[in-house]
Amino acid sequence: MAFGTSVDLTSNTGGIVTPNPFWLASAPPANSGAQIMRAFDAGWGGAVWKTLGTPIQNVSSRFGALNFKGTRAIGFNNIELITDRPLEVNFREIAEVKKRYPKHGVIVSLMVETRDEWRDIIKRAIDAGADGLELNFGCPHGMCERGMGSAVGQEPALNEKITSWAVEFSTVPVLVKLTPNVDEINPHGLAAKRGGAHGVSLINTIKSLIGVDIDRFVPEPRVGGLSTNGGYCGAAVKPIAMHMIGCLARDPDFGLPISGIGGVANWRDAVEFILLGCSSVQVCTEVMLRGYRVVGDMIEGLTEYMRSHGFSTIEEMRGKAVPQFSEWGELDLNYETVAKIDPAKCIGCHACVVACHDGAHQCIHPAPKEAGTRVPVVDESECVGCNLCQIVCPVPDCITMAAVDNGFKPATWNEFVSEGKPLRPKKGAH
Repeated sequence: MAFGTSVDLTSNTGGIVTPNPFWLASAPPANSGAQIMRAFDAGWGGAVWKTLGTPIQNVSSRFGALNFKGTRAIGFNNIELITDRPLEVNFREIAEVKKRYPKHGVIVSLMVETRDEWRDIIKRAIDAGADGLELNFGCPHGMCERGMGSAVGQEPALNEKITSWAVEFSTVPVLVKLTPNVDEINPHGLAAKRGGAHGVSLINTIKSLIGVDIDRFVPEPRVGGLSTNGGYCGAAVKPIAMHMIGCLARDPDFGLPISGIGGVANWRDAVEFILLGCSSVQVCTEVMLRGYRVVGDMIEGLTEYMRSHGFSTIEEMRGKAVPQFSEWGELDLNYETVAKIDPAKCIGCHACVVACHDGAHQCIHPAPKEAGTRVPVVDESECVGCNLCQIVCPVPDCITMAAVDNGFKPATWNEFVSEGKPLRPKKGAH
């Protein structure tokens, strides 16, 4: 541990340099100049302006949330579209923000249709002072029905073509915002690269229905007597975002900078995204729920993490987890763990017993009555090290997964198939 490390949070994403890697995502928190200036005052390093295009008319209501076991808005849904404010007003405010905050990053999100429209709006954005552009190829509702948003992001050929237009017309870096509403993300990231993009941002929101009003029989959010699919975001989408980011980051043919989006709610989330290859992270839902001030804790937490782990720059830590993200066929099938329960910490709730018996491999049992304890017993001969007991245990570090020296050398499935390497005996197959 290098606790004395001097930390520089400066971020460079495809040539867009910001004081720190925390950006507002293109969404309601980045809807106006006044908002973005307040965000910069709070500590945000950059902001992606709410998508500009032909201004639209939004519906009411437009937001929905997934609440789970007392936790509100673990997932968030919106059917809001791009800016509903005049372009002239947006460009005037962009210029004012850049005048007052020259060292902060202002990235302008754009979405139009024709080549001429792209040329015009890109010129206007750059003239206003944009440090970079983000092409919105991800919106999964409303705009895609007009041939934009995810309608472009789901077609690599269109992605490549429009990206090439933008790069041709732009004098500042161009990021392509990718949609997660595809089978595999790599072809779409590679299409952006072929088009000349300087980087990508992902993920945009996931096409979804957030819920149903079970009294009115109408999906949420309700617009009169109807609703529609929207874009899902928030903490619940983080695993999907990390998977797609990791897939691109480890692709040897990709190699572009990544601005990570999707469920970043605290400094730990940001660290995980950076370790998976991101040079910046964008935040939307957490700001909508908690306000701009959340960035203070994010900056402090990231700084302390970097200092304690000996990282002096974002670039030094970026992608550290990527080499360890592999395919299932490359995992060591002979690596073995078993559950160990610390009797000094166990509260005897038996949550692990229930989970193991009903949902796993029936290897954790109540102690015999004569033992005089409620600490469960692990049958290590049947324990497969699945981790479920550790996940349900309410006491931190009460259950650990201990590695077992079983005498077998490492062997993957691919090695077993191709070379016949021996595999350890199966457990938990009773």
